[in-house]
Amino acid sequence: MENSTQTIKTRFILLGLANIPLLQAICFSVFLVMYVITLSGNLLLIIVVRINTKLQTPMYFFLSNLSLIDICFSSTIVPKILINTLSQDRSISLLGCAAQMYFHLALGATECVILAVMAYDRYAAICKPLHYNLIMNRRLCWSLAAGSWTVCFMNSAIHVVLTFQLPYCRSHHITHFFCEMPPFFRISCRDTQMNEIAMYISAGIIAMCSFCLTLISYVHVISTILKIRSSQGRHKAFSTCASHLTVVALYYGTIMFMYLRPRSIYSPEIDKTVSIIYTAVTPMLNPIIYSIRNKDVKGSIRRNFS
Repeated sequence: MENSTQTIKTRFILLGLANIPLLQAICFSVFLVMYVITLSGNLLLIIVVRINTKLQTPMYFFLSNLSLIDICFSSTIVPKILINTLSQDRSISLLGCAAQMYFHLALGATECVILAVMAYDRYAAICKPLHYNLIMNRRLCWSLAAGSWTVCFMNSAIHVVLTFQLPYCRSHHITHFFCEMPPFFRISCRDTQMNEIAMYISAGIIAMCSFCLTLISYVHVISTILKIRSSQGRHKAFSTCASHLTVVALYYGTIMFMYLRPRSIYSPEIDKTVSIIYTAVTPMLNPIIYSIRNKDVKGSIRRNFS
């Protein structure tokens, strides 16, 4: 029977971003502003798409899914960061930590798949315009969205169960600002090689396959755009693709660095910096990059809220 020091702790301590009062105040202000922008930007997009029949197309359907993911994703992490930044008590319960890890993994993976689906949607719209409505029909859109959410949430449950079956006897202090798998592997007193292999396999299947599907779609898209004779048509098509590719590069780059890099280059400070990008910065930028600069969305906002 394992002794009490080798059992899972009932509470963990999240060490957060900074211990200096001035830096804590700066971090709190920055994260609060980013969170407010994330919520308002993504909620505005969902509302506009919902009330405007012209925007109820496959493209905006998946953008609404992405906005919902970003709201939930950011809400899973940022409020706890805000509380811990100013609070003396930075502890989190085992159940709270497991829930945070579960939703973070599930929503992060779902965003990967939805980004790949959006790339396929752009491929169908630009490369197969005459068959676009037939290909991206309502049934397929709902099936792709539901399948993405279901598979990723099931995948997350497996990893959370495997992670919290590990004994944590080295420490209950997490050198991070939220519950994420890699920092937990460092404090376990058992060999975590199997957990890491499972993480690499999962990240490889979901993140890498989604990324490859996105790249393949855009190879076809760009090759089709280059054949467009009108410079105005090429510019319009490229501007739509550039927005998506910007988000894809930023999001996939940080996710793959976090979950596919070897243990030898692990660094707590780099981990925290990279995590900030995909948990707080990307959800804030998505509605701006994708839709707020879109003429249809801006026109709809002016008409409905003027």
